[in-house]
Amino acid sequence: MSMIPDEVIEQVRDSADLVGLIGEAVNLKRTGSDYRGPCPFHGGKGRNFAVIPKRAMYYCFVCHESGDVFRWLMKRFGMDYPTAVRDVARRSGIVIPESTSRAGPDPLEPLYGVVAAAQDWFARQLLERPDGQGARAYLTGRDIALEQAAQHGLGWAPPGGAFFAAMGELGIGEEALLECGLAVRRDDGSTGPRFRGRLLFPIHELRGRVVGFGGRLLGPGEPKYLNSPESAVFHKGRLLYNLHQAKGAIRQEQAVILVEGYFDVLRLVLAGVDHVVAPMGTGLTSDQGALLRRFAPAAILLYDSDEPGLKATFRAGDELLRHGARVKVTTLPPGEDPDTLVRAGGAPALAPLLRDAVDVFERKIQLLEQRGWFEKVERRREALDKLLPTIRAAADPVMRELYTSRAAERVGVPREVVAEEAARGPAAPGAGGSRAPHGAAGAPTDARPREPAPDPVLRAARFGARAERQLLRAMLVAPEWREAARHDLRAELFEVPALRELYLALGRLPAEDPGSQLPPGLSGAATSAWTELRDSATSLTSEQASEDYVSAQQTLAARPEYRTIVQLTDPTEKARRLAELDARFPAFKQKRGYVRSGQQARHRQPHR
Repeated sequence: MSMIPDEVIEQVRDSADLVGLIGEAVNLKRTGSDYRGPCPFHGGKGRNFAVIPKRAMYYCFVCHESGDVFRWLMKRFGMDYPTAVRDVARRSGIVIPESTSRAGPDPLEPLYGVVAAAQDWFARQLLERPDGQGARAYLTGRDIALEQAAQHGLGWAPPGGAFFAAMGELGIGEEALLECGLAVRRDDGSTGPRFRGRLLFPIHELRGRVVGFGGRLLGPGEPKYLNSPESAVFHKGRLLYNLHQAKGAIRQEQAVILVEGYFDVLRLVLAGVDHVVAPMGTGLTSDQGALLRRFAPAAILLYDSDEPGLKATFRAGDELLRHGARVKVTTLPPGEDPDTLVRAGGAPALAPLLRDAVDVFERKIQLLEQRGWFEKVERRREALDKLLPTIRAAADPVMRELYTSRAAERVGVPREVVAEEAARGPAAPGAGGSRAPHGAAGAPTDARPREPAPDPVLRAARFGARAERQLLRAMLVAPEWREAARHDLRAELFEVPALRELYLALGRLPAEDPGSQLPPGLSGAATSAWTELRDSATSLTSEQASEDYVSAQQTLAARPEYRTIVQLTDPTEKARRLAELDARFPAFKQKRGYVRSGQQARHRQPHR
């Protein structure tokens, strides 16, 4: 069967008459904005089955079956996914183009099935399991009704071995759970559930299939939030929470609201603000920026207004600018986040903030003005340095020119000077073209022979060793990264013996130990490494530690595969394998790019 392009699937889903289709089998009656009828899945007679056109989904409040138009056909009539898409397309009068290349069944379909089965089980535990009472009480305390949580697929991962037992009864073994990131293999070779004692938010890919989870710990311990690891179906840097539901509203509004967390998204959606998404605990990636730009030309950043929130705001803003989006920033009242603001005042409390949102570059200028950066000559130079990254990020030439002129006006220097300063920095990725060095356009400015590029295996070893130190330093900053590392990394991935020894020692520390004291029994080399890393860790913020951990973890996980791939002799196969590796480990891809760019930059330096 030929592959159906994602954009066609989205068109089919958006065009489907969900009420009419389900109405062929269920006697539906309108109730407000929804339609209600008896559930066809559990055979009830009450009108507990709802079709919700606004969210393009159905949901039963008794048996908790839910899904979109494709899942309806799959569950009711036993269709596979491509057949369901084609059936809805036929009903909607949409012609699906036939690809010239033919493909068999999706090899990842069994993994999607495993994650879907897990999500169904987790959702039922939240509603029914006695030890889920704490999770239910937690949601009530945050003003989220259990019915609302169920509609959005929230679940409860209990402690203990109940999850493995339930999956085993469904014929799902440990290897499949490991492959999906639902299980972890410990250093002693045993396996266990990745999520335990956590409230779970299901994460969907664009087609609406569940691919992973974000888990909020409800008891003591760290990390507070734990996501699914990278897997064949889960790529955190290419997913956005709620985009599968929000994309229609985003297109309609011609803008997306970007918030920081799962609860922020959920609160806004419950208040009727549907065009909202969130990344998953890390900075916005290039892939996520490109994905958002595909659906809307503009974005509104609704992050916390504290210092970490502002840093995340401007990093996300620059990333969106690189993809040609127009970016605005809201300013929340002190001490508020989107969840608390909307919980207290509903959508009306948010409306004026969205209306008064300012351009991301103008917001930078406002903050610099408030802090006196334009009052003295020497600080104006530093203020310009803070504005230049956003000027360089603007892929839209009109916005770049507007930013350049505004910076020149505020700093008090000619526009040409600012433009020249901006041109000296790195070009914005995806901005189109490359800037020639000083001198004649396109003419090389360094006549020295170029040095050969470093051997890729040696390069992998070098930045892999740096990643080992980077990850250990993050583990020393906060205990939650020690816990995450126990789940994410095997000790064999550490190739420097002293660092492997230190990794194992830190992993043995109890969760409540801050890691500020030298672990017992270390060798002299590991002790020296601990002292060096402990000293350098004192300057790291928790946000920097988070970024360092993600980057280092992906580098270490990708390094063995990279070494194998670069030894391939077939250039086509090598390119294909590298592309797959980069898709799975976007932070590793960036690191490879930085090394390559830095090498080229050194070659281009003019002879002095």
